[in-house]
Amino acid sequence: MSFAGMRIGLVGPLAPPAGGMALQTAQLADLLRGEGAEVEIVQTNRPYQPAWAGRLPVIRAWFRLLPYLWQLWTVAGRSTVMHMMANSGWSWHLFAAPAIWMARVRGTPLVVNYRGGGAASFLQQSAPSVRATMRRSAGLIVPSGFLKQVFAEHAISASVVPNIINLSRYKPAQQAVPASEPHLIVTRNLEDLYDNASAIRALAIVRERHPQARLTLAGTGPELARLQALAGELGLADVVRFAGRLEREAMAGLYQSASVMLNPSLTDNMPNSVLEALASGVPVVSTDVGGVPYLLEHERTGLLVKPAQPAELAAAVLRVLDDAALRQRLVEQGLAEVERYTWARVAPLLLQSYQQACNGSSTRSGLKSA
Repeated sequence: MSFAGMRIGLVGPLAPPAGGMALQTAQLADLLRGEGAEVEIVQTNRPYQPAWAGRLPVIRAWFRLLPYLWQLWTVAGRSTVMHMMANSGWSWHLFAAPAIWMARVRGTPLVVNYRGGGAASFLQQSAPSVRATMRRSAGLIVPSGFLKQVFAEHAISASVVPNIINLSRYKPAQQAVPASEPHLIVTRNLEDLYDNASAIRALAIVRERHPQARLTLAGTGPELARLQALAGELGLADVVRFAGRLEREAMAGLYQSASVMLNPSLTDNMPNSVLEALASGVPVVSTDVGGVPYLLEHERTGLLVKPAQPAELAAAVLRVLDDAALRQRLVEQGLAEVERYTWARVAPLLLQSYQQACNGSSTRSGLKSA
């Protein structure tokens, strides 16, 4: 069995906004089509039709949900297998759970691909209903060992199918960034949970030793004004750039211009931005939260620090900037590690999950046996 000839109903968000899950949905569709599969996308965040419906609280949910349910019904009816890109909270209840039940009614196996970083808190509250819904699925795949462990704590079994990195797009720069002009970057949205404020505060400390250091924040979000004000208060307004949301080519170029990539998240799963940095030959300094330690090994493929500690973040950055041997080791080991996340390595794992779903294997329910 291969992907060729399979009819796959892929359920998930698409850009805009260009978040991690939206990019993964689009990328997976392209890769599956490249293997000869027929892929039909059911978009969970499709624009409101008519557009004015989006301005009506509560009612607008029905303008999105009803067309979504109808498309699920029709696509499930003509698919070999369904692939659900799932997240926590209301996203689970509004999009993932209906897709699982709809596929069950239509007799089409559905594989849940859970990607939410807030799985632990979500399952603490909703594990019974999630288990009940998962019994109607054909299995659960997650992108990291961290999420596999989180679900196991609630008697839900999962297989690991990692995120995918495109090494033809993200690659090391031909010329290194001058050591005298360190360029730090953060490529997460401007939201509380990503703690961009710690990156700005860390820059202030780094500049005490490297006065030419600068920082670029690539992303959008509700924290923009607050972060701009913080940069001004610290006297960094001229050296902190808010680049907004970048397209893929521009993002690849940003990585190639970077000395160090910072990931100061307060909670996380398996951030694609870290994979992109590794593939671009950029050393990564990250907080050791959630699934990050499953992705980065401290002192080998990256440096890990405690969250919400700007001084620790800055100290790790200074180690990378001032220790050429350490920097070279992180770059080389990171490039070797990221090979595990190429399509050539991930495709067989995904195909196996589809095969098990279509064959109705014993792991179909995604639940552990008693």
